Formats: sequence, structure tokens, C-alpha cells
Amino acid sequence: MEIKHIWQEGRRIKTAQGTALLEPFIMPTRNDACNFIRDSFETTAADDYIFEKRASGLKGFGIMHLIIAAYVRTVSQRPGINRFIRGQRLYARNNIEVVMTIKKEMRLDAPDAVIKMEFPPNATAEEVFHIVNKEIEAARKEEGGDLDGVVRALGYLPRFLMRFAVKLLDTMDYYRIIPRFLTKLSPFHGSMVITSMASLGIPPVYHHIYNFGNVPVFVSFGAKRTAVELDKEGNPITKRYVDYCVVTDERTCDGHYFASALKLMRSIMLSPAQLDTPPEKVVEDIK
Repeated sequence: MEIKHIWQEGRRIKTAQGTALLEPFIMPTRNDACNFIRDSFETTAADDYIFEKRASGLKGFGIMHLIIAAYVRTVSQRPGINRFIRGQRLYARNNIEVVMTIKKEMRLDAPDAVIKMEFPPNATAEEVFHIVNKEIEAARKEEGGDLDGVVRALGYLPRFLMRFAVKLLDTMDYYRIIPRFLTKLSPFHGSMVITSMASLGIPPVYHHIYNFGNVPVFVSFGAKRTAVELDKEGNPITKRYVDYCVVTDERTCDGHYFASALKLMRSIMLSPAQLDTPPEKVVEDIK
């Protein structure tokens, strides 16, 4: 096994120039460098696509699976959104890891579970569905609860030891000596965090990205809403939309690149049938 898979989440981008080298020092934390964007997509094609997937046997296929699949496909074509900052240097991530928090049961007092899902860049919507559901089912059955065990163990520490432990991990992370098995467990290390406000019946929120770890993107989406609009002839028609908010670390790539990626992701959600087949080519990030 290559060393990078044991110790590292990614490779350093050595061709970064100009402000890309300077920004991590001017804005040393992710909260310094947050960009916020709110958008929406009309769901006619998505609703039809979801209905077809459920009819074909993918019970429970929904907007969550569609958004994750669209994000994975976007990374396959715009890998720059999957970069991260570590030790004030820019890295290209080796894989696609999506983090999500779920309720083990839909009760106010039910415990949360954090899951991390790894996707191949050429994944189809069906492959994304199976990976997501496998991790959710395992978490709800308390199978593979390694992260919960680590959190519980840390929770027993006195406060001064907890502060020391977190600071030590942060320092190890800065100098790239934190073991990969820890970053694979950590919900603060990954490509993207996604959260559904739709399950709560509320609009999406702008969720902060964490200074600890290296997650560069946080996506939140809300419940479907209905809007009455005028067609070309001036007649009122009813359409349904899903609103979503994206918070990004602007140090990972420039605004033009991010805009291109977000427009691509939106276009995929508007025409989701393309997710039935792998991309013709997976684009590699710059060296």
C-alpha cells in the first residue's frame, strides 16, 4: 500500500501561484474564508427521475441521493472543489468523502449518528444510492460505530485534557502527521458535509464550515416549495423548487472555477438522467 493512503488524504498542489499561495496566510482559518451562496432548482425532471428510480426497485431514493450524486459527478469534472488547506498549503484530495449526520430515530431525544461515505468519481446515481443507504442502515443498527466510540471516550476526559487532545490533533493535522485512520473517522475531514432541512420541514441554512479539520464545502437543502409563475403566454402555472445553500472555503480555488462547478451541479440536478451512466472521462486535478 502506498504511504499516501496510510498517512495522507491528498497530495500537495505544487503549481499553485499568486494569491493561492498567499490566501492561507491572510485568511488562516476556514471561517475567515467562507463564501455563501443560495440557489434553487425546479424539480419537474428530478421528481420524474425519483419516481422512476423508486419504481425500478430503489426504495427510498430521494432528493438527498440526487444531490449527492450530482455533487460526486461535479467533482469528477471539476476536481478543484475537492481540494483542501492543510498547514496553510493547498492539497488535492485523493478521494471523495461525504459526511452526513442522521437521526437514529425521528424523535427529539433520539441520538445523532455521523456517517462518512466514500464514492468513486465515476459513480452513477444507483451506486450512490446503495453506498448512502448501506452507511445509514449500519449507523442505525450501531454497526461500525467507531466514531461514536472515540467521541464517548473523549467525553470522559477532564476539560483541560480535552483541550490538550484537540490542540494536539490540530497540530498533528497542520504538520501532516495525523494518521489516516483518524481522518477517516473524523467528521471534520472530508470533501463535503451535507444536511437536509427538508426532513425538518424548514428552509435551508447557511451552515458554517469548521476551523478544525479540512472540509471545504457545506451543503444544506430545504423542503420543496411551490411557486406560481407565468408561462410564455402569461398564464399562471405552478412549479416546485428545492432551495439549497452552499458555504465554501474560497482559498481552494478561484471564484470563476467555483461558479463553473456550481452551475454544472445545478444543471445535473435539472437533467438527472445523465447520472444513469458513468462520466465519459474523470478529470484529474492540477499537479
